[in-house]
This record gives sequence, C-alpha cells and structure tokens, in this order.
Amino acid sequence: MTSEGFRVRIHRGANEIGGSCVELRYGDASVLLDLGRPLWAGRNDVVPLPPAIGLGEPGSLPLALILSHGHQDHWGLVPDLPPGIPLYVGKGAADVLRAAEFWGAGIDLHESGHLTHRQPLQIGPFTITPYLADHSAYDAYSLLIEAGGRRLLYSGDFRGHGRKARAFEEFLVDAPADVDVLLMEGTNLRDDEQDAESQATESVVEAELAQTLTDIDGLVVVLCSAQNIDRLVTVYRAALRAERNLAVDLYTAEVAAATGRDTIPQVNPQWPRVSAYLPLTQRVRVKQAEEFTRTEAVKGRRIFDEQLVDEPGQWVLFGAFQAQVARMLSSGQLAGGAVVWSMWDGYLKDARGQRFVATLEAAGVPLIHHHTSGHASVDDLKRFVEAVDPVTVVPIHTEAPQQFESAFGSRVVQRDDGKWWCV
Repeated sequence: MTSEGFRVRIHRGANEIGGSCVELRYGDASVLLDLGRPLWAGRNDVVPLPPAIGLGEPGSLPLALILSHGHQDHWGLVPDLPPGIPLYVGKGAADVLRAAEFWGAGIDLHESGHLTHRQPLQIGPFTITPYLADHSAYDAYSLLIEAGGRRLLYSGDFRGHGRKARAFEEFLVDAPADVDVLLMEGTNLRDDEQDAESQATESVVEAELAQTLTDIDGLVVVLCSAQNIDRLVTVYRAALRAERNLAVDLYTAEVAAATGRDTIPQVNPQWPRVSAYLPLTQRVRVKQAEEFTRTEAVKGRRIFDEQLVDEPGQWVLFGAFQAQVARMLSSGQLAGGAVVWSMWDGYLKDARGQRFVATLEAAGVPLIHHHTSGHASVDDLKRFVEAVDPVTVVPIHTEAPQQFESAFGSRVVQRDDGKWWCV
C-alpha cells in the first residue's frame, strides 16, 4: 500500500477559477479539501454537491472537510453537506465568517477543530500540516497532506504582495521538502500576457490611495469587501497619511472585531481615528431582526449624515456602501468627493455594475480604482514552485492550465475534473 501512495480527484478547479473541491483517498479513508460554490452560479442557482465517495458515490462519508480559507468559492457548498462530517478551518477565518453570517455573507461552520500554522493535524491515515498564506481572505492556509509515504501540497489561494508578505517569504525559505505533487492555483496565469504582469503591493495601494485622499477635497467612499482585512488596514493607514479619519459600516466593524487582533483597526476607544457610519440598509436589517445589541456596541463611536455634510474632507468611508451612494449623491454628501473601487474590476462589467458606473458619471463624481489582486503574480508562482521543488505540478483554480507548462516546465501534468490519479 505504501508504494502506491494515495489517490486524488479534483471535482472542480482543473480549468476553472472558483468552486474548488479536491478529494483524497487512501485505502477506505477519504478527506475533502475545500467545497466551494462556483463563481458562475447565481444567488438562486442550485449547485449539487460533487459526487465524492460518501456524497454522490457509494461508500463511507469523508473523514473530514478541510477548508483552506474563508472565501465562498471555497466553502459555499458547506450548507448542503450531510451531517456527521467534521470540518476544520483556521480559527480566525471561522470567526470572521460567523460575524458575517448576519449580513448574508458568512456562515457558522460549527467546526470541529482549527488549523494552526505548521502544526500537524492527524485525520485517520492523513497527516495535514497547514502553512499560513498571504491572501486577501483572513487566516488562509496552504495544506501539506501526507499518507502512504507520499506528500501532496495544496497551495490554496495565496499571494506574495499583501500585508502578510512576510509569511510568503518565510515559506519560501523553509518550504516543505520531498513534495511529490504540488497542486497549485494559477488565477493570474492567463492566455493574455497583460494579465500576467506583477501585482502592486498593498503598500503601493496605500500610497496611491493616500494621494487620492489628499487631492480630493470632499468625502471619499471606498467600496470594498468587509472581509478583506488587509485592505481595511491599507485604507486606515492611507487615511492617516492624508490626515483624515476612517468610518466603517457596521458589517465591517463586526468583522474587524471578530479577528480578535488589536492590531486591526476597530470601532472602539483604543482606535480614536475610527468611527462607525451606519447606512440605512444596515439600520433597517438590525431593526427588523431586533438585534439592537449590534448598534449598542458602537454607540458613542458613530458619526451621522450631518458630520459628513459639514466636514466631508475629514472622512473616508470604508465598506459596503454601494446601495448608499445614490442617497449620498442626492443629499450632496459627495459634492466635491469621489468613490474608490477597491475590488475586482469584473464586478463593474455586469448590468448592475454598469448602472452603478453610469450613476456616478451622470453625477460627475469620479470613480477611482485602487486595488491589487488577492492572488500570486506569475513571478511569485514561479518562486513558489522553485522553493517547493515538487516532482509534479498540477494546475488548479485557473482558467489557463495549458499555460502552466510554459511557465513551470516539463514537471507540469494537467488533470481533468472528476478523474482519479495517484500521488
């Protein structure tokens, strides 16, 4: 058995970004790595569970589901799992998702245990060692899986240009050795060479945003995912450089508090330059749910419309304010101001995004882009491969698996979704 290693089956991701799910099997035991909802699925689309053993195929349930991080394209099908499958994830990632559940963007995973940097976890015949990753999702990990005398490293989603770039550099210096297969993401590996350029660091985004905040006289609203903790830190630091104060929505305030880290900007007395500004949609949600402890938690740290009108140049708003922008335009809060888009540009290309752009254009309010990818540049992908030095590289989380060989050489082996192969 030892000479045979273990078997692997990618259920989704061999030629697709998002919806990742990988099944590992050794003897009669299996585990799942990630269980994502595909990015193409609409809110009301029904997406079946992958036909893993114990789910869609006869056999025992998987011993566990291991989530690499807290983005929905890696956990989104968890609510459909049958009971009895233990789930493991980073504690910080789980806490952030619990905080986001009330706002419709998270989940209580009811996890059985937590991943900890470089601390092995034994699940049946599998030894799983997490490695903290630099990614736009909080508390993300790459995963080394060992069984039957063989080793597979699942990169998860990672980058080398974020606020946790040090974690990436430390990994390169002390990467796991003797890896048989590197199952590696390639989000930024594209057929179009322009998409393969190096990514701006979060520090560069900070500097460029600080310049925008200095140049704009009025209110600046930064639209971004509340769960992008790196970007929250970036915007806070840029605000200080521009001598402005930061105000976040209630969703962002609760997510930041859920990290449990006093180094993350939060709405409390320890952060005097951070306040809460609650958009109407969030106030209505709190009222309808009678969850008034949420607003009580930021009482005394709130700002209101009058302050944004009287002192617009003193404030930067950060969070999910898209639905509030039309109201801000009609009330004059954005006169002389700007909106900063700090997310993937692709969201602006659908019908909803185009309407948002047109609304700002009609009002004469600039839409400025300050963003960088949550995924590794091609250069950092190459550094990752060189550090791990695996026997084989298998593409995942990519739309261009055919580009892997030109980037990483003859060690690349493409695998198809749904097909078993051996490590």
